[in-house]
Amino acid sequence: MHGTRILDEADRLMTVCNSCRYCEGLCAVFPAMELRRAFSDGDLNYFANLCHACGACYTDCQFSPPHEFNVNVPQTLAIARAESYAAYAWPRAFAGMFARNGLVIGLISALSVAAFIFGFVAWHDRQILFGVHTGPGAFYRLMPHNAMAALFGAVFLYAIVALIMGVRAFWRDIGEPVGMKGDAGSLWQAIRDAASLRYLDGGGVGCFNEDDRPTDRRRLYHHFTFYGFLLCFVSTSVATLYHYLLAREAPYPWWDAPVVLGTLGGIGLLIGPVGLLTERWKRDAVLVDEQRMGMDAAFIVMLFLTSLTGMALLILRETSAMGPLLALHLGVVFALFLTMPYGKFVHGVYRFVALVRYARERRMMRRVGNGGTE
Repeated sequence: MHGTRILDEADRLMTVCNSCRYCEGLCAVFPAMELRRAFSDGDLNYFANLCHACGACYTDCQFSPPHEFNVNVPQTLAIARAESYAAYAWPRAFAGMFARNGLVIGLISALSVAAFIFGFVAWHDRQILFGVHTGPGAFYRLMPHNAMAALFGAVFLYAIVALIMGVRAFWRDIGEPVGMKGDAGSLWQAIRDAASLRYLDGGGVGCFNEDDRPTDRRRLYHHFTFYGFLLCFVSTSVATLYHYLLAREAPYPWWDAPVVLGTLGGIGLLIGPVGLLTERWKRDAVLVDEQRMGMDAAFIVMLFLTSLTGMALLILRETSAMGPLLALHLGVVFALFLTMPYGKFVHGVYRFVALVRYARERRMMRRVGNGGTE
């Protein structure tokens, strides 16, 4: 018996799949499964986070519904994956609250912080809020840089600590292989697999939707989202270096590195999230976990709103709309950081850790097959 009902069901399916092995060439889940004869809770959570939900195994499986074996690996692992986020979350008490009301909490947090900044500035000097401010330091007339750095530094630090604690628990539970920490080759392979979304291709044909016609659109929109987020992070990092090392204050000219990087990232975070939500609606309900989509949708929506408000601020930063837009953008960014450790963002982190473990297992098996040398 396992810790949850869905892990019991995942164990049953993996036992059937381990006897069949027809799907071993589709993704990383089935080769990892074949290395085991029994499955712990950690093993099953490891498989769940290796799964990229392409749906190919469901389509190819001779035992999928309406067969009496009722083998539905994508949906079962999707549920197990969502439950693993809550199981490893830190603090544990927050996981259920965010899972049930993720989007609502995100929007309320964003509007609350925006309203606080808006009201505080308006109470002190209404002209600052609705005035036209240009040149270096214009943003900080609304909110001093030190106050901004303290507020967002605190919530960002909280998000990082919560993520580290969750990943630490997940890492321990899936069973770290001997020598994992010193294996640069496995780490590099996992980076390559994650960066290219290698296992989101359904064995080469793409992801399956409700019409059973596979496409690569999910992988494309994931790329827009991931690399858009990465570019925005790099933009913020460069702006931080400008501020502290070069004493250059935002906002910067449109041609400067932070603005160019942020604009490109913002475009990615407009296209990617919209595409992912659109593709989610097209997926066959039999492949997905429809009951636990709250925090998944919340993170995607908050990414979109972060980009939307940021792009609007960039376009209108030399008008009287700058003050209200800056307050709204800061509120959305605060909410994004606050909800990050409890939603869709963690699936990327856990999946990367699972890919590192998988790469290590494969290297170890090759060594055994080659008599101890690769």
